[in-house]
Amino acid sequence: KKISRKLKEWILALKLEQELSKEEILELYLNESPYGGNIYGIEEASGMFFNKRASDLTLTESAYLAALPQAPTFYSPYGNNKDKLEERKNLVLQRMFENGFITKEDYNKALEEKVEFHPQRDIGIKAPHFVFYIIDYLENKYGRRAVEERGFKVLTTLDFTLQQKAEEIIKKFALENEEKFNARNAGLIAIDPKTGQILVMVGSRDYFDEEIDGNFNVATSHRQPGSAFKPFVYATAFTKGYTPESVVFDVETEFSTECSPEGKPLKSNAICYMPQNYDNLFRGPVSLREALAQSINIPAIKTLYLAGLRDSLRTAKDMGITSLTNVDRYGLTLVLGGGEVSPLEMASAYGVFANDGERNPYSIILKIEDSKGNVLEEQKVMPKRVLSANVARQISDVLSDNTARAPAFGSNSPLYFGSRDVAVKTGTTNDYRDAWTVGYTPNISVAAWAGNNDNRSMEKKVAGFIITPLWRAFMEYAIEQLPNESFKNPDSEDLSELPSPLRGIWKGGVSYTIDTISGKLATDRTPKETRKEIVVVNPHSILYWIDKDNPRSKESFNPEDYSQFRLWEPPVLAWAKKYGFTQQSNTGTPTEYDDIHIESNNPSASLQGLKNEYLNNENISFTVMSQGTYPIKRIDIFFAGRYITTKNMSSFSYSFNPREYSNEKSGTLKIVVIDSVYNKTELLQTIKIQ
Repeated sequence: KKISRKLKEWILALKLEQELSKEEILELYLNESPYGGNIYGIEEASGMFFNKRASDLTLTESAYLAALPQAPTFYSPYGNNKDKLEERKNLVLQRMFENGFITKEDYNKALEEKVEFHPQRDIGIKAPHFVFYIIDYLENKYGRRAVEERGFKVLTTLDFTLQQKAEEIIKKFALENEEKFNARNAGLIAIDPKTGQILVMVGSRDYFDEEIDGNFNVATSHRQPGSAFKPFVYATAFTKGYTPESVVFDVETEFSTECSPEGKPLKSNAICYMPQNYDNLFRGPVSLREALAQSINIPAIKTLYLAGLRDSLRTAKDMGITSLTNVDRYGLTLVLGGGEVSPLEMASAYGVFANDGERNPYSIILKIEDSKGNVLEEQKVMPKRVLSANVARQISDVLSDNTARAPAFGSNSPLYFGSRDVAVKTGTTNDYRDAWTVGYTPNISVAAWAGNNDNRSMEKKVAGFIITPLWRAFMEYAIEQLPNESFKNPDSEDLSELPSPLRGIWKGGVSYTIDTISGKLATDRTPKETRKEIVVVNPHSILYWIDKDNPRSKESFNPEDYSQFRLWEPPVLAWAKKYGFTQQSNTGTPTEYDDIHIESNNPSASLQGLKNEYLNNENISFTVMSQGTYPIKRIDIFFAGRYITTKNMSSFSYSFNPREYSNEKSGTLKIVVIDSVYNKTELLQTIKIQ
């Protein structure tokens, strides 16, 4: 890249011209040209790729070998860019024809010739998919000549112990899956979410297995993820203000606005879309927690509409899904895995959930030095906040909720790890060409895929049968090598002021709270023990009750403005009618307010025998006297914020040593008197201790 280097090359070229003929220069080039790895020269390349001498090559084979030296790793016939190699081979033939080296007949014949590359030899490469991924990275960044000449020392992120175990597990299970499910191949990638470092990369069951194109790296190739994409959509919904408790209706629903709610086209060329759940069942009202944990399709599509397609794609992109670039290609099927992503992207993006919403871009290099010890590159961990910590924790909480998952997967499925916190999501495409399991702990994120490289369908089994046992076997081994870390709990939130559907209430959007003792409307003084919310039965879809784009707003809106409203409403109303939830009026709402829990009904109480000051280790003794409109139920005693005891009598004497509860020089004694209807009175007294 330097002018001085170009001047040297200019001088060397002139000297070569003086000493050698063009034929001799070409001969030297052909004998030294690099073809990838340790392959140098046309004769060695001919033997490696076609198992023949260079003099025996056909025109088409020669064109392939002429195409390779520009970027041997990128264009390798054993790599992931065979289509690019094909294009470059055709370019070579085209230029030969244009420049008169071959005839039109030769050109057409060469284009039609089908060439078989000799199987790649197992030359003892460890972690071959990862090794060639590294080489490709180095050549793209530093150039092929630098990689060949500068004596790079490359320290990578690979955990070879985990890598070996992953290769062993994948080979075992992939061979079993071929027999059981017609799934010949599998791949797995593991990432440390705290650093982004790739720990494991297995691109096939056997890199050197030609029958399955084993050298093709499925860990970096793009496949449809099925339901494994759903967490990004739910995360977007939670970010917008929806809650895991929010309720939508799992009922058969038409989603195409060009069709009627019954699924009939409204114009001649309309394509209707009325998808099914994986089990062909419909559950009625379900929470977003249940819908995500059980991977139910209809609620997921509704959640995508609520969250917004563009915003959901933006969330996925921010988290590391970079392959879904054309927003206009996707519709509501996106949430069911309609786009194509790589296992590498999925493991990296799920790592954001594991890392409390902070993203570390995936990395493969710890350090690169040249032959002189100069550091060319060194990883610096620089996490970036792309999702709120609370939303990340909500997703982890749902994906690790075995109770919420159990109705679909059972209480003791391979997704459940007992004493370890593991969040996980499966995915199967509708055509059964791809099966995924992606899961994580706070310190490892693992994506596993099963299927066929040629895109043939597998047996019609869900991912839980095909890929989850493989993922489970690796995850069990991996977490034993790692510290036992737990997910942080999401923030607790008071939902009482939110619209009814966000609180898990589906029977109606209007409610009132009564005091269960008086039967009258509750007041601020009504204790929580006697409060009960009554919902006026009036079932509707969630779009009837909330502003879709601002779900926590209490301002008025028109649900008819939402394109999906006319499609969601009829099946919900039909479900409510079928199960007897007929609309009620507000006429039964009480008009009077709770008159039991009023200040004049609070119990009265007094403390006797207390002093203002006590000596160190001196017992505090006192007597409590109480009475009230209603019988006294219990009296609780606290000191310095710590609970001491409960007495079930209206009057008593008690003694305790304050040093058993506090070492401070003073503390507050609190007496809470509670009557049979939960009216309360508190007595507070500060006591000094010498």
